[in-house]
Amino acid sequence: MEHIRVERDGAVGILVIDRRERFNSMDARTARDFRKAGLQLARDETVRCVVVRGAGGVFCSGADLKYVRDRGAAEDAGYLLPAGAQPERGYGEAFKGILEYLHAAISEIKRAPKPFLAAVEGVAAAGGFGIAMACDLVYAAESARFEWAYHKTGLTGAESSTFFLPRLVGLRRALEIVLLNPRMTAEEARAAGLVTGVFPDATFEDDVMAVARRLAAGPTRAYGIAKSLVHAADGVEGLDVHLDAELAQLARIADGDDFAEGLSAFFEKREPDFEGVSPRP
Repeated sequence: MEHIRVERDGAVGILVIDRRERFNSMDARTARDFRKAGLQLARDETVRCVVVRGAGGVFCSGADLKYVRDRGAAEDAGYLLPAGAQPERGYGEAFKGILEYLHAAISEIKRAPKPFLAAVEGVAAAGGFGIAMACDLVYAAESARFEWAYHKTGLTGAESSTFFLPRLVGLRRALEIVLLNPRMTAEEARAAGLVTGVFPDATFEDDVMAVARRLAAGPTRAYGIAKSLVHAADGVEGLDVHLDAELAQLARIADGDDFAEGLSAFFEKREPDFEGVSPRP
């Protein structure tokens, strides 16, 4: 796997997103490998706790907008189409090539009978924000930053973010984050309920691994059952249906004029001029 690494520390599995030249963003192949690694770690009974992190002091900046702007690669979307059909090559199809894999990985994380920890350094934005929120516990370095970020390019939210956000922070605060997009410090994210704990930058890796090793030495089967019971109480069994809705709506909005304008503005480093019109049917 080119941009995803799997490491072991005893019974702790470590899933590392390592695409530093693109701020650990996801193209379809990286998302596919993320799903593969996540599935392997979730189902390996010798792994009793999993840490998800990014390399190079960045967690994850979400979908690779350069990949989306180039409308992905034809071979990446082929599995979504009937035999012999050609991809439309729209922005929505490029997103589908990424999100089908990421959403499958997130579903696997929530079903896994063991704890998953997000270790956030640097920025967790858009899809990176969603991946972190999908983990069972989230630890952040003091200098970490959390940002919804989807609306900057006229998108609607995906990677489980619209599912877990109101459950974590409440409806009113969730709408504030979605509509106003505050760039939150680690302490602000902790106060809002997005982050479990904040550790100093200098000792962050050691502090996170201490928590992971403690969990890996615990009663894994009991953790897994308790996790499933808590999820049942909170309605997390509806996650897969919601992920499908997130993907469908984001792919639809991505084929509209506002996303095209937002994407151009992103690469031209200017403020977008959104028209606010409905996407094309």
